Amino acid sequence: MREVINEYLNKFDFDIRKSHDSRYVDQKCTPDIVCFLADCILNIAASHPTFTANDIWQSQYFKHNCRVVFNKPYADDKRAKNEYNKWFSQPLKLFHTAGILDADFSTRPATYSIKNEELLDYISRRERNSYNFLYCYFSKVLKDSGFWRYFEEYLHNVTDNRIAAKNELYDRYYRLISGNTPTQSKLDIYRMFHKVLNVLATEHNVPGSSGKEARMFSDLMYNRKNWRDLNKEKSITRQEAAEEHIDEQQEAYNSYYVQKATNLLKKIQKESEVHDSWANGSATHAHHIFPKAQYPQIAHYIENLIMLTATQHNTKAHPNNNTQMIDKDYQLVCLLAKADTIEQSLRRMGERYYRKESFLFVIKTGLDCELSMQLSFQDIKNCLIQIYNRA
Repeated sequence: MREVINEYLNKFDFDIRKSHDSRYVDQKCTPDIVCFLADCILNIAASHPTFTANDIWQSQYFKHNCRVVFNKPYADDKRAKNEYNKWFSQPLKLFHTAGILDADFSTRPATYSIKNEELLDYISRRERNSYNFLYCYFSKVLKDSGFWRYFEEYLHNVTDNRIAAKNELYDRYYRLISGNTPTQSKLDIYRMFHKVLNVLATEHNVPGSSGKEARMFSDLMYNRKNWRDLNKEKSITRQEAAEEHIDEQQEAYNSYYVQKATNLLKKIQKESEVHDSWANGSATHAHHIFPKAQYPQIAHYIENLIMLTATQHNTKAHPNNNTQMIDKDYQLVCLLAKADTIEQSLRRMGERYYRKESFLFVIKTGLDCELSMQLSFQDIKNCLIQIYNRA
């Protein structure tokens, strides 16, 4: 999928020395926020092709799911107004600069419309997708701006003296921005560059803004600590407040991501993925191969969901329509069929919808069996058959 992203981004010149714009990225442009805002944009654009940031802010979809996903205060909470302003303005600016949204700044407030729905949809599906986009985008900006060679020097020098290499890189970036844009604050410039460097550092497995250990994907996500106390009674501790709501919040959190995965599967898969004698009719049921109640950590993985007909779902996957029961033999059938679906999708579309690594994680979680990424899909299916035959 990165080839598709790069092909699109190559249509644009992001040279900061020409645009004189330092705000192609900002503090709230993390993979999880970018992913979530892309989802909210698609939701509001379905009824409002031209929209404002306030349209998203006031939508029930945003208000509910922002609390669910990020444990945020209500969108109407005046104490969080300034933070929410950044939440919208910064990712929207990023999407516009990257050519994914069109914008009309002659109106007040500014209005937006979707320019590349396919790419925006990809970004909205999972945080790994938004990370892929951000890596391609940040790389293109730095290359167009003549800065990429300095990052390559950083990769070469960081193993010898990571602090000196980091300081040199930040100093060069400050000179690029302060010399070509109105932004002069070293603090602001450094803060913005943190987001760029950390994505690049994660990709290349080197230290990022901390200057210490190599960055990990999980390190890139938005820090929720700034919001934790807004809705907490002063008489109780953070831990007590968290424990009081954890079950309800976790259930709502899981439901949001499961629904996103289900919607995607129904969008891309119109027929049953299991081609047996019960496959006649419309595939209307998205079935969890490994039940979401037992395996909540993979409930939102599209690699753990499979489209079935009503008959397949209610009589084969769940015998006698008892959703508390799973037919183990049919579970194997579903896994084998899902392996075929994923292999075919990867050949045609790349990692637009599925990841082999994610499928293997689903298998590892559901069967407590770790399979190598080097295995072919036929090898994976052979291993699955052997595992179920031994059970």
